[in-house]
Amino acid sequence: VGEQVLLKCSFRSSSPITESLLVDWTYRPLAGGQMETVFHYQSVPHPTTVGKFKDRISWVGNVANGDASIAIQSPALSDNGTFICSVRNPPDV
Repeated sequence: VGEQVLLKCSFRSSSPITESLLVDWTYRPLAGGQMETVFHYQSVPHPTTVGKFKDRISWVGNVANGDASIAIQSPALSDNGTFICSVRNPPDV
């Protein structure tokens, strides 16, 4: 709690990394409920502008190195839940 948290995500692709590569991070609260997109990357980072993670997520990845990691600032126990990293690099999925 209170310290920046790194959520690591690594990937491999048999296709060359292009600007078509997409990274989506989604979150579901520990108690269940609706999944929400908290981060999107396509050529440039697009942190969420709504919800509990607004202004708290930063891109720390490097897609050229197969890294799609993010960091969360000022985490709280209420942030506990499931975070899913999804990477698509057309035509490779």
